[in-house]
Amino acid sequence: MCRVPCQYPGLTVTFHVQHGSNPYYLAILVEYENGDGDVDQVDIMQSRPDVAGEGGMAPTGEWVPMTESWGSIWRMDTRRPMQGPFSLRITNESGKTLVADQVIPADWEPNEIYSSIIQFD
Repeated sequence: MCRVPCQYPGLTVTFHVQHGSNPYYLAILVEYENGDGDVDQVDIMQSRPDVAGEGGMAPTGEWVPMTESWGSIWRMDTRRPMQGPFSLRITNESGKTLVADQVIPADWEPNEIYSSIIQFD
């Protein structure tokens, strides 16, 4: 099967937090990714209170794979509430990987779209 390369001039990859998402279930639609391959993997990194004592949040340093739900929707189910901001790492079928650092804020809301500054060439 051949896929026609998609190009979205002037747009960056966006992440649409799906309706029904909550601290225990996060579903994200990945949109506007350029290139000749579908998204093959999405990993998420949560945050934790800043150990430096500055009162902010810092990335955990641990990438956790999300599960492909259907299409370009990726989900994470947890027993403990997830803590943002969230960083997302996406890999396409060609093996190219991009990281959107803390792209989804700590006060995220379902049915909101969060824009990144990343894009596949």
